[in-house]
Amino acid sequence: MAPSTFGATAQAPVITESHPNDPYQYQLGFGNRFASEALPGALPQGQNMPQKIKYDLYVEGLTGASFVAPRAENVNAWMYRIRPSVAHKGFVRLPDNPDLESCFLKLNPKVHISPTQLAWHPFDLPSGNTKVDFVSGLKTVAGNGDPTLHEGLAIHMYLANASMEKKAFCNNDGDMLILPQQGRLDIQTEFGRMMVRSGELCVIQRGMKFKVALPDGPSRGYIQEIYGQHYVLPELGPLGGHGLANARDFETPLASFDIDQSPWEIVYKVGGELHACAQDHTPFDVVAWHGNYVPYKYALEKFIGVGSITKDHIDPSIFCVLTAKSKQPNVPLCDFLIFHPRWDVSSNTFRPPYYHRNSSIEFMGLLYGEYGGRSDGFLPGGASFENGFTPHGVSYEEWQKGTQTELAPQRVHEGTVAFMFESSMMLTITDWAMKRSGKLHVHEPKMWEGLKGNFMNHIDEINADLKARGLSLLGEAPSGVENKPQLNGHHPNGVHDELKVKEEFAKNHRAVVDDSDDSDPDLKKKKKRLSKCICF
Repeated sequence: MAPSTFGATAQAPVITESHPNDPYQYQLGFGNRFASEALPGALPQGQNMPQKIKYDLYVEGLTGASFVAPRAENVNAWMYRIRPSVAHKGFVRLPDNPDLESCFLKLNPKVHISPTQLAWHPFDLPSGNTKVDFVSGLKTVAGNGDPTLHEGLAIHMYLANASMEKKAFCNNDGDMLILPQQGRLDIQTEFGRMMVRSGELCVIQRGMKFKVALPDGPSRGYIQEIYGQHYVLPELGPLGGHGLANARDFETPLASFDIDQSPWEIVYKVGGELHACAQDHTPFDVVAWHGNYVPYKYALEKFIGVGSITKDHIDPSIFCVLTAKSKQPNVPLCDFLIFHPRWDVSSNTFRPPYYHRNSSIEFMGLLYGEYGGRSDGFLPGGASFENGFTPHGVSYEEWQKGTQTELAPQRVHEGTVAFMFESSMMLTITDWAMKRSGKLHVHEPKMWEGLKGNFMNHIDEINADLKARGLSLLGEAPSGVENKPQLNGHHPNGVHDELKVKEEFAKNHRAVVDDSDDSDPDLKKKKKRLSKCICF
């Protein structure tokens, strides 16, 4: 008998390994149809809603798209839980959070337009005198649209010093992309647990319940909430089949459940309003689940950067981690971009960001490290903002370095992760950001004061070059052209002088006509034709 050549067979799909800073494990992938069960055999096989489920669990469906959405966009999940979400004691309206905004239309007097650049120093964490958890610590900075329209977005800060206890949060308005800047977030969801640190993002999609604990004490971070859409990976085009944020590097939790049957409060955000319902059991009792509508996280350090290896910059879309579509074809509602350590090797190139006026708005934040030249106070936990077509770029000092530094391959943004929320929508800024945060500062125009018109120092050189080519010098009219009004409309004095010339032309020719002899029949005909020609 021939010896066996058998090697080995995997015992289970690949899941991540836990480590001291993250005790949880995760499934890998983006947009997959995952399946997970905390108890063997709890997940029904071959059907979603059997008449009777093992351990007398209840089936509950969760949809993130219309029933008839195309298959590629149809996202949902099936959960098998100890008690269904409908087992609650009714809803009550909670007092408004004055710092939480959802309507960003100009008819709302609590939002404002900014034509200029804005920046915020790091936002303050709450004092230790009052407990502020993730939900009560939400502060809105800017946004567009309204969740009732299913179009738009909001940018929030969370500033918290206390863990959520017997309390969960469910955002019915939109998907939340959460970026911790200080302190980890221990997030318990219906699908399982995630530990999220600074340098990672997590997305909790619309309608999912979750709870946030603060294992490292007070925590601060950024949130982008999108209405009516879900985040997707950007198309790669000529990059091919991989690169940027690879799908396999996204992590989704494993099923995990509690058996707590004590009172809980669930806070819902609906149309920007906060409502709460009480129930006498934990919302985190899902024993098994399957589907593609799930929470997930991603370590930004895994992003595969691309860039020019010859000359010039490539558009910043190459730094896009996630994007969300708008209702307008080929125009994203928003892109999430990052700027992290990478090589810069372009030759004969102004390597800092060139001065620009983009149609999109830019909201930037800094998770850790330094990002020079952005403003005079761009620090971790702060932010900067430019509306569409607002001129912006690096400071004079950064420009000077960029034009004079000897170019060699170099590492940039070492030890830094900065990010940008970029949107095609015009954003309005909230009262809290403009008036109550205490951190607003307008970009100091003096940072560009050194950008003089150095071109004017080269007039003699330019004139010498023009003369050598036989061209007119600066300040002189082209050769053979007199400085007088022209009927072609190109005279510097414009249309007014052109009309004057036409009037003078008509006046002179009318005198010729009037003085002519009417006794000659031929001349009389010419006079009639000429009279018609000089009517303007």
